Amino acid sequence: MCLRKEGLGDRVWGIGQENARDRGVRYDVPVMSRPPYRCADSAAPSRTEGDINLSPRRQAFAREHLDERTRALLEADAAVYLHQSLSTPCLNALRRCEGIYLEDFQGRRIMDFHGNSVHQVGYAHPRVLAAVREQLETLPFCPRRYTNEPAVKLAEKLAALAPGDLGKVLLAPGGAMAMGMALKLARYATGRFKTISMWDSFHGASLDAISVGGEALFRKGVGPLLPGAEHVPPPTPAGCVFGCGGTCAMRCADYIEYVMEREGDIGAVVAEPMRCTTVTPPPEGYWRRVREICDRHGALLIFDEIPIGLGRTGTMFYCEQLGVTPDILVIGKGLGGAVMPVAAMIARRDLDVCGDVALGHYTHEKSPLGAAAALATIACIEEEGLLEKTRELGAYAIGRLEVMKRRLPLISEVRGVGLQLGVELRRADGSKAVEEAETVLYGCLERGLSFKVSDGNVLTLSPPLVITREQLEEALLIVEGEVGKAGAERTRRK
Repeated sequence: MCLRKEGLGDRVWGIGQENARDRGVRYDVPVMSRPPYRCADSAAPSRTEGDINLSPRRQAFAREHLDERTRALLEADAAVYLHQSLSTPCLNALRRCEGIYLEDFQGRRIMDFHGNSVHQVGYAHPRVLAAVREQLETLPFCPRRYTNEPAVKLAEKLAALAPGDLGKVLLAPGGAMAMGMALKLARYATGRFKTISMWDSFHGASLDAISVGGEALFRKGVGPLLPGAEHVPPPTPAGCVFGCGGTCAMRCADYIEYVMEREGDIGAVVAEPMRCTTVTPPPEGYWRRVREICDRHGALLIFDEIPIGLGRTGTMFYCEQLGVTPDILVIGKGLGGAVMPVAAMIARRDLDVCGDVALGHYTHEKSPLGAAAALATIACIEEEGLLEKTRELGAYAIGRLEVMKRRLPLISEVRGVGLQLGVELRRADGSKAVEEAETVLYGCLERGLSFKVSDGNVLTLSPPLVITREQLEEALLIVEGEVGKAGAERTRRK
């Protein structure tokens, strides 16, 4: 049931709470007044910026597919955790994970093409687990005033892998914290606090990260954000606000320079080099042009590759494919091998100018466990040939999806780089197929495939890089079947 703005003291029911109520158990949660976002409104941020955890379909899924033990656990979870969009209340409960699979308490195996983008090497990779176990036996934690061998080796490895003169590293427990360090470094290095970033982008959920981010769900109603966080339209030719008409004329890049000239003191451009959730690669030459603009105006270029770095696009870092090296590169998520939380900021060597201030100062900044997991993860990617495999399977998947597109009218566009794949659904009148995308999602979940829905109508498929061709084909067949069913149902309703 959706949140409604009625006033202080209203009650909302979470997933599984209807079941508790049916058994005579009533627990509810008082909520403060909030903006009137309704699940039936396809324009509401919760409908367009991620999976919907407050919709009637979510509750129907729980009633039809979850046993009493799982429902009880979900009810306990909803009772003790603060509710928030895209998270609590939850969909299901897990008891184990391995390879590309999640397993719930009913023994169902679910292919995970979502994974919060942490599962490049799959779940419970033996090499990563062994590295963490070994580290636990000797040095499980390192206070900040000391260093440790795994942390030094990880920084050296990241510096060796990163393009150009990116050679100085700071570690953090999560991507948003690493992005915060990058924003602070840009201020200290340039003496400027203003930034330019993209509408619709995501750089983390902390207050500084949502300030430079551009997703309404995280920004709306929260109050004043960081001053000087300017936003510009993203480079999306198909929906270009400058009227390029599907072929980029670089007007969006020109607008960045326009803002730079008018402001006069922009310190950094902060961006995802590719919008990862909708899988929207930039137009050819866009980032080279922005790189030139930054250099001309003395601004730093910060790339956020937190979800797509570490091989997901077929190269260790996506910016390698662009031929553009940022001044600061931020990575995370998959760096910890789906075992440990660890992220990193990799900066140009000459940006090492903050020895007298604290950029991070996090308790787990040089975590030996995180570093051990990251080193094992990188070794898996390199030694198991996952970059080449990702390019090959990505090309295969795009070919299969293009065949689907020709056969299924609901698919309007297919996009992909490596194993970051996007399937956009639109109706015959060109409108976003939001309801149909949700139907496809839950149909696939019922058949054992999990993925993310982005922007309301984009099926974002991000499988582990260790997936086999046979497993990938099985998943694509599920998608094909459910998109076909959703399209046919739409036609019948008309």
